[in-house]
Amino acid sequence: MSASVPFYRKHQRSYDRGYRYQLAGRYSAGTSGGTRTRGLDWLSQPGLDPLPKRTKPSYLAVDRENQIIGYVVPMFRTSQEFAEGYSDHTRLRDTAAYMERCDRFTSGLEMERSEQIARKEAMRESAQRISFNKTLYEHDEHFKRMNEDSLLHVPEFIIKPRSHTVWEKQCVRLHCTVSGWPDPRVVWYKNNVAIDPLAKASKYKIESKYSVHSLEINSCDFEDTAQYRVSAMNVKGEVSAFASIVVKRFKGEVDTFLPAPRRSGVKDGPVSEYGITFQTHIVDNFGVSFGREGETLSLGCTVIIYPALHRYQPEVQWYRDGVLLSPSKWNHMHWSGDRATLTLTHLNKEDEGLYTLRVTTKSGYKTYSAYVFVRDADAEVEGAPGAPLDVCCLDANKDYIIVSWKQPAVDGGNSILGYFVDRCEVGTTHWIQCNDTPIKFARFPVTGLVEGRSYIFRVRAVNKSGISRPSRVSEPVAAMDPADRARMRGTSAPWTGQIIVTEEEPAEGIVPGRPRELQVTEATKNYLVLSWKPPGEKGLEGVMYYVEKCVSGTDSWQRVNTEIPVRSPRFALFDLAEGKSYCFRVRCCNAAGVGEPSDPTEATTVGDKLDTPSAPSKVVPTRNTDTSVVVSWEASHDAKELVGYYIEASIVGSNTWEPCNNKPVNVTRFICHGLTTGEKYVFRVRAVNAAGLSQFSPESEPVEVKAAIGGGIPHASPAPPYGISVLECVRDSMVLAWKQPAFIGGADITGYFVDYREVVDGVEGKWHEANIKAISERAYRVTDLKENRKYQFQVRAANIAGVGIPSLPSDTFLCEEWTIAVPGPPHDLELREVRGDSMVLLWKAPVYQGRDPVNGFYVDMKEAEAPEEAWRGVNTKATGNTFIKVKNLKEQESYVFRVRAQNQAGVGKSSDISEPVQAVTKPGTKEISVDVDDDGVISLNFECANMTPDSKFVWSKNYEDVDESASRLTVETKGNKSKATFNSPGEEDTGIYSCLVTHTDGDSSSYTISPEEMKRLLEISRDHKFPTIPLKSGLAVEMLEKGKVRFWLQAEQISPNAKVDYVFNDNVVTQGEKYKMNIDKNTGVVEMTMESLMPEDEGTFTFQMKDGKATNQSSLVLIGDVFKDLQKESEFQRKEWFRKQGPHFIEYLGYEVTPECCVVLKCKVGNIKKETSALWYKDGREIKADEKLGFTEGVLKLEIAQISKKDAGVYETVLKDDRGKDTSKLNLTDQRFKDLMNEVFNYIANSSTPLKITSTDQGIRLYTFVSYYNDLLPVTWHYKDSPIAFSERLKSGVVGDQLWLQISEPTEKDMGKYAIEFNINDGKGGLRRTVELSGQAYEDALAEFKRLKADAIAEKNRARVAGGLPDVVTIQEGKALNLTCNISGEPLPQVTWLKNDKELTSNEHCILRFESGKFASFTITAVSTVDTGKYSILVKNKYGTERAEFTLEVTEGTPDLGVTSYLTDAEGNVVFGANTLEEKMKTAITGMTKESAAAAEKMDNLTKKPEEEEEEEVTVQEMLMNKEI
Repeated sequence: MSASVPFYRKHQRSYDRGYRYQLAGRYSAGTSGGTRTRGLDWLSQPGLDPLPKRTKPSYLAVDRENQIIGYVVPMFRTSQEFAEGYSDHTRLRDTAAYMERCDRFTSGLEMERSEQIARKEAMRESAQRISFNKTLYEHDEHFKRMNEDSLLHVPEFIIKPRSHTVWEKQCVRLHCTVSGWPDPRVVWYKNNVAIDPLAKASKYKIESKYSVHSLEINSCDFEDTAQYRVSAMNVKGEVSAFASIVVKRFKGEVDTFLPAPRRSGVKDGPVSEYGITFQTHIVDNFGVSFGREGETLSLGCTVIIYPALHRYQPEVQWYRDGVLLSPSKWNHMHWSGDRATLTLTHLNKEDEGLYTLRVTTKSGYKTYSAYVFVRDADAEVEGAPGAPLDVCCLDANKDYIIVSWKQPAVDGGNSILGYFVDRCEVGTTHWIQCNDTPIKFARFPVTGLVEGRSYIFRVRAVNKSGISRPSRVSEPVAAMDPADRARMRGTSAPWTGQIIVTEEEPAEGIVPGRPRELQVTEATKNYLVLSWKPPGEKGLEGVMYYVEKCVSGTDSWQRVNTEIPVRSPRFALFDLAEGKSYCFRVRCCNAAGVGEPSDPTEATTVGDKLDTPSAPSKVVPTRNTDTSVVVSWEASHDAKELVGYYIEASIVGSNTWEPCNNKPVNVTRFICHGLTTGEKYVFRVRAVNAAGLSQFSPESEPVEVKAAIGGGIPHASPAPPYGISVLECVRDSMVLAWKQPAFIGGADITGYFVDYREVVDGVEGKWHEANIKAISERAYRVTDLKENRKYQFQVRAANIAGVGIPSLPSDTFLCEEWTIAVPGPPHDLELREVRGDSMVLLWKAPVYQGRDPVNGFYVDMKEAEAPEEAWRGVNTKATGNTFIKVKNLKEQESYVFRVRAQNQAGVGKSSDISEPVQAVTKPGTKEISVDVDDDGVISLNFECANMTPDSKFVWSKNYEDVDESASRLTVETKGNKSKATFNSPGEEDTGIYSCLVTHTDGDSSSYTISPEEMKRLLEISRDHKFPTIPLKSGLAVEMLEKGKVRFWLQAEQISPNAKVDYVFNDNVVTQGEKYKMNIDKNTGVVEMTMESLMPEDEGTFTFQMKDGKATNQSSLVLIGDVFKDLQKESEFQRKEWFRKQGPHFIEYLGYEVTPECCVVLKCKVGNIKKETSALWYKDGREIKADEKLGFTEGVLKLEIAQISKKDAGVYETVLKDDRGKDTSKLNLTDQRFKDLMNEVFNYIANSSTPLKITSTDQGIRLYTFVSYYNDLLPVTWHYKDSPIAFSERLKSGVVGDQLWLQISEPTEKDMGKYAIEFNINDGKGGLRRTVELSGQAYEDALAEFKRLKADAIAEKNRARVAGGLPDVVTIQEGKALNLTCNISGEPLPQVTWLKNDKELTSNEHCILRFESGKFASFTITAVSTVDTGKYSILVKNKYGTERAEFTLEVTEGTPDLGVTSYLTDAEGNVVFGANTLEEKMKTAITGMTKESAAAAEKMDNLTKKPEEEEEEEVTVQEMLMNKEI
């Protein structure tokens, strides 16, 4: 009955059902030529005489070795009908018809006899030919044996094995024909590893007949994809031939198990004895079955073999999980002639698996498979775990056996605490528990056995609820030496030329040697197993062993088995300290004594060396049938000694998990049967090894149980790829790229297959496979090409539904090496995040880099319908990324893109143009949002409204897929929402995060986390994770009046339910006399006040706040100096309060300097009244009040003008009245006074004028003016930035407010930069005024100096009347008049006296004298009226002339005998004196002033000693000169 062909297989003619039947027949039967045998058994007798007439022929088919291989049916006229096949009913009916025809047509009997005779003759001739060929063969063999040397030659492959590509679960056979003499020895290898058919009898079958050698591989899977080598070797040499086998999954029968045929003596090709070909049909099949432990289950199928031969029995075999079953007490098999039955007499979980019936005839085989599930029996104790399974013995010795088992899938709701191992001696029913405490490891060494006895074992699991039922017992195993066990089996060994003595008498008196190769074979925290080899010497019968141990690092050896030596070279040690390291050694002993110890082992730490596997991941359920679901998952990472996986299912919302399998499966794909149609299930998986069960995987997405499209196949195969292009080309390989199929079949594409063919002169060759295993990328390097040849390529895509049809052949490409300097084209362009004004373009870097590495990319774009000239660049500067966001697009417009790569040599060829994409925001499009939950977890969230059942969320960072196992993100998907949670967010998590939803119309979005954004999110996360009451200010302390101490803080906002605990030194304090608390919930101020601080108040003050979930606290530590300072401050404030009750200082005494350089001492006072008095003191002495002492507007001032050193001291101000007094002091001594003076000096310096240049008769003078000069002002003069060393020629000085520098007799060496620096020690440096004395300035100053010097010399040396004469002299007649004046000049001037402009001469009346060249005197002895007139003195020398005049008036009066002398003062007044010199200057003359009298008084010194007179004269001259000035 033909079945309908699914839609995805209609175009695949090569892989239809007939093709599979042909393959099955081809790979299961031998060649017809080698099996068509004409000989009968009676022809095998010697001689070729005719058969006796009465002898009945034997219808048995024999082979060349005369072995019966089947029946031979004679060919009658109805042979064609027999070839077509009869049923039993038809055969009986046709036999009756034949007899009727024989009776009816007797005339045909003679014809039949003739035909029979002809047949016999033909058979006799055939037998003769066979006999003749056999004789020739024996002759040839004899000749070869007699002439071996002349016929020896190396092996040679006449026919080499060829490569095959087959579907999974099918069988394949490799053939080869080898010649050589002697006959070569043929060995088959898989990936250079010799194939042992005995080790895997159900997998491999190797045959060698008549120089034809074959390797048959049954039930191929992906692991059989390999390179196979056949090696032929004899004494002349060795040759090899190679073939590859590629196994692919056939999309129509992914779950079909095809066991390998097991035939003996059946040669290749369909058997067609006289035209008969057997056809086998398996009907009335058994389905997926469910049983429970302890029940009996029968599986059966009806088998129809056509044609039906009497007593013909096909080979019927049963398999479980690919392992051939043999009849046993657990398995009963029956064949009734048309029905095969397998009865499982006592179900156990070991019986769970995929059962396959295989019926083999000489024409091929047929199989049928179905799964059998075995559930746990009801526990004897509620909550107890299920029974363990697969109990077996791994290593058996004389007194030691290792028992292993598998953990059950059901733990009873509580984790399994461990296992108990029981043993029972065969022949008894007494079970003995082997371990006192449960062991968790699924292996246990059982010791204390009796050598030679056989045992069976069972295991029980235990949890806190109880002990499980016991497992199925193991196969019996004997406690004996493995060598003895091998001898008992009677296995034969090849001849080696050595005689092996199996038994030996013990050598007496020989102490055994050291054991060899001691090692730790297994280590857990419960036990440790040692193994070694016996010593190699003789006398080993009866040898036993002592085991010794010592702690690592010590040399103290302790014997472990002190009482009974062990007989086996294995030993298990228990009761070792977990975590400690031990060393071990072994000694041999016999009747002769104890031997030397073996070499110790390496230090071994006691503990489990095998870890439980990691949890599986990515559990994906897929619909299958109305009652089953296909579950696939990702295997556990780095799992060691993995046993398999357990799968559990739960109806959504029930929270009840049921096991889907009770026997571990070692694949990552399983069909879960027995589900309820229409219900939604979720699944989880966990792995198991000897160490235990892993954690459960994350739950899968819910899946509804209903039949999938395609009769159990969830999806269709994908459409063909397209757009094949070349990315790189070298001499013998090309890198191809292609585009993903438009239709992927509803399931993710799992890979691609590439084919290629050579094109010669336009003629296409045969397609060849480029890759054996599917490739996941859309780029692949095709190797083993030939240079300068042309090739075409095609690509096929595959998914879980199968391999799709190939693409159209590509363009023809020439295989020649690229040598261009610029890079090749980028490839695999992809557009994501399409919006109305933007989209993101992704691409992959070119495979061909060019001469230099690629350093950037350029992106071009244009409207889809625009001409080629419309291409324009997206980026003007090359980008180093392989993605770019294109913005400013026009909505509803379609665009295409291309990418070019550049390196240092330039810009390369552009990529293929992308598919047109319309810039439009699709309805329902949502963007990625960032969220920080209440626990502070930062996550990116994306919701998709267009999900399909097969859609998945794919997260990426910077558009590179995120690996969840090594990622800093944890992705969680529920329904149409996906969340990517940051595990430990930090700066390294910045970047562009995007999410793509598969199996949608490009739904995707991205979110950029910049460093600033990450900082913001971390702050929010911190606030959410640790919610705190935000504070405006932390806990602080301040002083109140009277010295009160206030502790306070302010929260930004608190609710009326907020609470505060006040803690001092970890003790909560409450409201009382000492503490006053208050909370202002409107302002958020929390405060606590204390009247004062005592020594016991030293410590830590804390305010603990709680407002709902939010909390916060703030502490203030007051210990040590901090507390002492605060306590002093409290005491001070208390005193201050009392002080301020009377007159007091608001601001204490200080000072300020005015711009006029006056120092003002001032203070601010308060709480004063009229009666309040203020007194000033300096150094304890009261300062008398004067006009500078003022007291206005609460400010008390004392002004110090022109401050000097004498003003240094301690100043004090006292306020007092009847309410009390207050005092303020200001110390202006030492450094404080220096600071004050520096401030004064600063004002002085800033008031200085720019430095100027002037000239004097002595030289050049530099000067500056200040507003006020103080003797303490530090001033330094500099010349060319160096201090000036003063001398007679260089002097500095001060005249009033002028500071000057005098350069006497300047020369050119004095030219340069001069500066005056005011050295102010105020930390800011001094002030400097500079002037440049050079160039024209110097020339002008020097010329002016010379001029002034000449004038000064002339002025100094010219003749002059230094003292001058009075303007008017009035004297009484008769008096004597004497006038004297000082005359100076060099050379000595000429003196002339004149009266009324007439020269006078000296006589007795008028005496004119000029003495000592200095003094000119005018004396009239007796004045008369005649002497009245105008007199003058004229002095003259070469430098000039000077004239002094006076008028003499004579009055009448009493004559005086004395002489009247006159001396003029600085103002020209005459001083009148007595007639004697001693009395002169004592009497005032009319018109003289006080100053003139003082000058006249000095003239009295003329009567002094000569040396004194000279000194006085100089003084008078100076006075007179000052007068003139």
